[in-house]
Amino acid sequence: MSIDPSNPSDDVLAFLAERHLASLTLVRPDGTPHVTPVGFSYEPETRTARIITWSASFKARLTTNEPLAAAVCQVDGGRWLTLSGVARCTDDAAIAADAVARYAARYRPPKQRDDRVVIEIDVEKIMGRA
Repeated sequence: MSIDPSNPSDDVLAFLAERHLASLTLVRPDGTPHVTPVGFSYEPETRTARIITWSASFKARLTTNEPLAAAVCQVDGGRWLTLSGVARCTDDAAIAADAVARYAARYRPPKQRDDRVVIEIDVEKIMGRA
């Protein structure tokens, strides 16, 4: 089921606020998928999904040089949502602080890291059932 990312239902927003891990899928330069478990936050006003990580992680390195197609998917029984769009990595301290705060609100405070970066996905499409 396709969901309008500019007008998600209350059920969709509630599901995106619940504590669920997800998988992040990126496409490597050789065309094969790179799938990794992640926690993420979603900001509906800007339609931005954020994944905190560290600069040396493969997912950060894949998204550092140029924007890359990405999808993040969370599943809970028959409920699932996939948010997809273009991902890019940033080391901006203000963005990282905001992403860490959002992650902490959804999951728990993450470990402190000096090399924190954030992968931001500009969500163009949401699919699923919440």
